[in-house]
Amino acid sequence: MGMASCVNTDKNRNTLFTAEIYKPSYAAGFRILGDSSHQSVIIESVNPWQGADGIVRRLFIERGDEKAPEGFDGKIINGDARRIVTMSSTQIAMLDAIGDGKRIYGISGLDYICSPTVRNRRDSIADIGFEGAVDYEELIGLSPDLVMLYGVNGPNPMEGKLDELDIPYIYIGDYLEESPLGKAEWVVAISEIAGHRKYGEKVFDEIPVRYNTLKDSIAATALDAPSVMVNIPYGDSWFMPSTRSYAIRLIEDAGGDYIYKDNTGNSSRPVDIEKAYMLTSEADMWINTGAARSLDEIRSACPKFTDTRCFRNGYVYNNNRRSNPAGGNDYYESGVMHPDLILRDLITIFHPGTFPVDSLVYYHRLK
Repeated sequence: MGMASCVNTDKNRNTLFTAEIYKPSYAAGFRILGDSSHQSVIIESVNPWQGADGIVRRLFIERGDEKAPEGFDGKIINGDARRIVTMSSTQIAMLDAIGDGKRIYGISGLDYICSPTVRNRRDSIADIGFEGAVDYEELIGLSPDLVMLYGVNGPNPMEGKLDELDIPYIYIGDYLEESPLGKAEWVVAISEIAGHRKYGEKVFDEIPVRYNTLKDSIAATALDAPSVMVNIPYGDSWFMPSTRSYAIRLIEDAGGDYIYKDNTGNSSRPVDIEKAYMLTSEADMWINTGAARSLDEIRSACPKFTDTRCFRNGYVYNNNRRSNPAGGNDYYESGVMHPDLILRDLITIFHPGTFPVDSLVYYHRLK
């Protein structure tokens, strides 16, 4: 574990591991580099937090007796990662998808995880806490081969301490992907870390087929596109996603029409409550309503909105059908590996009669 030697006896060591041995079709945030004569690989996480520009974090996976190229500036693990600490629930979903949930030894926020694999192993998985309050003694005791991080607006605050402890880490930037299929494609990077990329590719390759079949079908048959409002107030603001975002891509692919076209940037934009009220009044559907599980909870959170057409008609749906007692929402966990099921849910909501309403997986109609 840790920073192994960077000495490489190959004469052409500076030209090794430069070929892109897996080129993502949808994801923009990772590359897998190698060459035909070596088993070892480099995984690059590209611009791994919001606002990053030209930043790359690298992980070298040593296989056999091979060493990293001279001057390699990233982290190094010896062999496949068998003891993994995850800081995000989507990383758990990806490991589950390739049958490697058993490699998870530490988690951030164990109570919030929905994965049956994790819940069945609760006694053998440590909760190391959240960023800013990580239990590093617990983490050291796990002897992890690798910690999977994510970045928000800059480098993860755990970086410095992990460097000090000589614990390797990699950024998994799935949440930054705007494409639902791009998010899911990160399973290929994680399967490389686990040592069976070809299987990960096989798992992933089936997802775009299912997704695009649904998308193309509704595009060919839908007669209209209902206007769709999203979210619920947070404090005094109502955050509206960019038209380029993951959530809006799903709405558009499901034959819906996102009602707020003004934000074409790369992050959500707050609007005031009055503007949100006007948008909701014009919408046919209202989805993704925070933690609300009933119309009464919506009524409490924003009473004025009860006279909007979508509320009066009962066209309010939330994506928290699969939640655990602590409030963990499986939409944000296993949903990353099932964009086709989310898309099918939205098609069911936007175009009644296309699929049975009782087939909803992640969404439910609020009553």
